[in-house]
Amino acid sequence: MDSYQKLKTARKNGRPTGGAYVAELFDFPIEFHGDRRFGDDLAIMGGLAFLDDKPVTFIAMEKGTDLESRVKRNFGCPKPEGYRKALRLMKQAEKFHRPVICFVDTLGAYPGADAEERGQGQAIAESIMEMMGLKTPVISVIIGEGGSGGALALASANKVLILEHAVYSVISPEGCASILWKESTPENVAKAADCLHITAQDMKKFEVAEEIIPEDFEHFPQMCGNMKKILISALEELSALSEEEILQQRYQRFRKFGIFEEKKAGLFRKK
Repeated sequence: MDSYQKLKTARKNGRPTGGAYVAELFDFPIEFHGDRRFGDDLAIMGGLAFLDDKPVTFIAMEKGTDLESRVKRNFGCPKPEGYRKALRLMKQAEKFHRPVICFVDTLGAYPGADAEERGQGQAIAESIMEMMGLKTPVISVIIGEGGSGGALALASANKVLILEHAVYSVISPEGCASILWKESTPENVAKAADCLHITAQDMKKFEVAEEIIPEDFEHFPQMCGNMKKILISALEELSALSEEEILQQRYQRFRKFGIFEEKKAGLFRKK
C-alpha cells in the first residue's frame, strides 16, 4: 500500500481502539478520571494495571467504537483536561516508580474555542516538557494515527513502537494539502501523505520508531500476545537503567532525529 492507502487503513472503522488494547494486554486495569482542575476528558483514558505481574500506568487515547461513543469521546481528539489528566497520572507513576505505557491514536488535539480558552497549547507543551523529564521508563505505541503535537504529547518516550499500517505525522495530510495547494482534494491529500513520509516503515527508517508490530486483527488476542512480549522486553531493558540513564537515553533519542552534516568553520567563506 502507498502512504494514502495506509492513512485510510489507519482510520478505518472497526480498527481496535486504545481501550481494546488496555483490556487485552493488562490484568486488573483500574481507570482514574479527572485532571483536578476542570473536568474529565473521555478522549484519554488512564489508570493502573499489571503487565505480567508488574504494576504499570497506562494512558490511552480512545476514539470510541460507534457514533454515540465517538461523540462522547470527541472522536479521540483530546482537550486540555485530557492532557492534564495524563500528566497527573505520569507524575504519579514517577512518584511510585511505575513505568508508563501510552497508546496513541488521534487526528490531533481538539482545536475548538473552548479548548483554546482552557489552554490547549500550554497543556500540550507542558505534557511534552514534563514527559522528557520523567524519571521512569516511558513506552508509547502508535496504534492508529499519530497526528501532530496532539500525538507527541503522549509520545515523548524512551521507546516508540508502531503498528504495521499506522501513521505518524507532524501535520495531517489534509492540513498539509490545504497549506501547499490551497485545496484538500483526495488527490492533493494523497500527494501530501507521500511527501510527509508518514508510514510505519518511514518511521523505522528515520529512527522515529524503534520497532514495527505486525497487524493481525482477525487474531487480535494473538497479536496482543506478541505486543505484550515486546513491551515486557522493552521494559526489562529500560528498568535496568538508573534514573539519570533513563533521562539521558530519552534525551539522546530525540537529539539524533534528522539528517545533518557538520562543516568545518570557514568552509563557505568567499575567497
